[in-house]
Amino acid sequence: MATLLLTSGGIVPEIREYFLSILPKRRPEKNGVAFVTTAAYGESKNPAWIEKDRQLLYNCGIKHIEDVDLKDKTQKDVEKILSNKEIIFVNGGNTFYLLKWVRESGFDKLLPGFLRRGGLYVGVSAGSYIACPTIEAATWKHQDRNRVGITDFTALNLVPFLITAHFEEKYRAIVAKAAKTTKSPIVALSDKQAVLVQNGTVKVVGEGKREYFKGFKER
Repeated sequence: MATLLLTSGGIVPEIREYFLSILPKRRPEKNGVAFVTTAAYGESKNPAWIEKDRQLLYNCGIKHIEDVDLKDKTQKDVEKILSNKEIIFVNGGNTFYLLKWVRESGFDKLLPGFLRRGGLYVGVSAGSYIACPTIEAATWKHQDRNRVGITDFTALNLVPFLITAHFEEKYRAIVAKAAKTTKSPIVALSDKQAVLVQNGTVKVVGEGKREYFKGFKER
């Protein structure tokens, strides 16, 4: 079964122990990471959060991190990059821009094989959204801007629920309204939380109150 850690704010201290527990072979110094920066550059020319996320990985003992921008990559390029990686870490940023290049690079076609061979997928915000059935949550609350004109919001469908990241009380009414029209259960994550998917189980980890909408359940 696939192992995924879908976060709102990256490998923050509140979820660090869960990340360490699922590292392939549990040897942080040996785990190669494909550090997908695409969403970040879709939002900003100088995204400060990339370095923050990289430092959080270093703090976990991760040594081998390769920046990967899917923009203009071919499927063969991506396949070569992933061939010696054990972890895919997909940064946050603009979800629409990320989904465009996930499709055009062939990343979406290669990911299932990567997961079948035991690879670990870690998402941050936009990187978590694309693991869901759709990226419709990117249109809620503080919206991403759809600068690339995507009209098909179908995502990777690695999990059967939607995530809304960076959740705060001020967004409750917006998410509750969206829950009335979406087809999927929703879990709202603060930046101290993540969803851990492993061996067929789904568990919300980290600190703070659990916020579930439209029948989302841990299992």
